[in-house]
Amino acid sequence: METHTDVLLVTANVGSLFDNVRIHTVTHNVDLLYSSLLCNIKPIQSIETSEEMKDFNRVCIYVDNQFQAENSFTALGSMYFIHKTLKDIHQYDFNVEDFKAVSGQNKHVGSLDRVTTVEKEKFPKNFWPDFKWSRKGFMRTRWIIHNQALDLVNVHLFHDASNLIACNSSPSIYSANRKNALRYVINRISDGRFPPLPFFLFGDFNFRLDTQSLVQHLSTSADVQTVKKDSSNEVEKIICEEKDNDHRVLLHIEEKLFTYLHQAVFREDNGRALLKYDKEPAGFHDVIGEEDIKFPPSYPYSEEYTKPTQYMNTRCPAWCDRILMSHTAQEFIHKVSQCLWLQYHS
Repeated sequence: METHTDVLLVTANVGSLFDNVRIHTVTHNVDLLYSSLLCNIKPIQSIETSEEMKDFNRVCIYVDNQFQAENSFTALGSMYFIHKTLKDIHQYDFNVEDFKAVSGQNKHVGSLDRVTTVEKEKFPKNFWPDFKWSRKGFMRTRWIIHNQALDLVNVHLFHDASNLIACNSSPSIYSANRKNALRYVINRISDGRFPPLPFFLFGDFNFRLDTQSLVQHLSTSADVQTVKKDSSNEVEKIICEEKDNDHRVLLHIEEKLFTYLHQAVFREDNGRALLKYDKEPAGFHDVIGEEDIKFPPSYPYSEEYTKPTQYMNTRCPAWCDRILMSHTAQEFIHKVSQCLWLQYHS
């Protein structure tokens, strides 16, 4: 007889937002709660001590906050909370190359270099010599839950530093960087150092819509004006005005500004009409899959918790936060979903 376990995967890239999160909204009937975030210590303490978490009697926490270590600091954190009813769970020790039963409170905050139950890596500095080296990378843990072995990989990829540069080409130079980084992660977790397993990749992939193509679409019936800096030929802003309606500004783009007059298009029908511009995952269909997206763009929501559905006017809204998986992982969740409820949402 097969045994099923309810697993909730939670990802967030702004740890400070957890100051105001009510945990009970996500812990009902969950056996394993996994949270992946760019971490500070405050949300960890608030989650652990909450009344709603009292039945999660085993904890595995990994937080890389060793910011002085320039060559290895990623700011990544992975937290695993295991419910008391889940009896059969083991975690892999990458040093002895064997699984051990999970027990007690296992908290590792600081340098993770000597922690043998997690594999963490910062992307090499020489990847992109023309860009500032940033704290991006991945963190992997390996588990057996009811005889099903799998890898959980927390990923943080590179962002778009400038909206204007993102408009220059299709795909953008930033998209190309993310593609290289994600391929690097997949190669590293599949390179034969350890037996291959089904894997889940999730976190802040920073995937963006094809900005050049999207801007062309949004400004089809507009007058487009490119404003350049006086001292150089460098583009400072792009302004698209409606040809009627008193020439209202339809779209205004600067390095860190993206203002679109009809912002509701990103929320209506969960932004489905814009999914055709979500092209970055397509380059990996040979090795990974994803469930159908049934939620609006996950970024950049307002950081004011009282405005949970409002986007900031800093970047073009996009599905940055994702759960991707190997084909073998997708096969077994589809097998389970024939009997259980499966949902992918933001």
